[in-house]
Amino acid sequence: MLAGAPLGNIGDASTRLREVLATADVIAAEDTRRLARLARDLGVTVTGRVVSYFEGNDERRTPELVEALESGAVVAVVTDGGMPSVSDPGYRLVKAALEAGFPVTAAPGPSAVTTALALSGLASDRFVFEGFLPRTGSHRRSRLRELAAEPRTLVFFEAPHRIESSLTDLAATFGADRLAAVCRELTKTYEEVRRGSLAELAEWATAGEVRGEITLVVAGAPAGPPERPADDVLRAEVAAREAAGATRRDAIQAVADDFGLKKRDVYGLVHR
Repeated sequence: MLAGAPLGNIGDASTRLREVLATADVIAAEDTRRLARLARDLGVTVTGRVVSYFEGNDERRTPELVEALESGAVVAVVTDGGMPSVSDPGYRLVKAALEAGFPVTAAPGPSAVTTALALSGLASDRFVFEGFLPRTGSHRRSRLRELAAEPRTLVFFEAPHRIESSLTDLAATFGADRLAAVCRELTKTYEEVRRGSLAELAEWATAGEVRGEITLVVAGAPAGPPERPADDVLRAEVAAREAAGATRRDAIQAVADDFGLKKRDVYGLVHR
């Protein structure tokens, strides 16, 4: 049983979530302390066995949970907030349970993805969820280049200490004028939705410390060729590839290919 938990506002908890927490034989929780607080806030007494289940112990824990299913137990999966298996290891347990022949069902609940999408003011008829961007700058920029021409609205999760660099890279890769929304602390006391261009949001993030859980929504690519990155961005991309071990010639060729530019134009920028 996948049980959706409130993102922050306890009033969003469903009756089914209360029933699941009260009756499940085993509860696999992302954070057992937060589960205890959630149950206390809901006035629910948890009688089943509680185990931790998060990215890091999932390979070891998944077989144990399948064994519990084989013994006839009802196993519930609960994250800190939102639907299990969305950007967390819950999907691995779902896959393992299905492969073992056990039914999987859900008590649907809040989702940061669809909540942020609805609040963003951007097109919501077609969208793609990308989870967390790569942590390192070079890998993040490489992934963003792959997504730059995506016409659907994009939804990301991001850590507060990386939102400034991610927005800066997004503005450089997608274009400074691409619209976006930073949705912070959804449904909680200090909920904030900041809307604007990527350049404006990057400047906002640079101006002060951004805290809390963040969902980032970015407009899809407009029709036509993508905006050409700024000269200093292209030079930095060449330099990054050289630092990674490529020759200058190969680095220039790779950047030209990635951004759909002529090699001689990139060469001229580097040697100008």
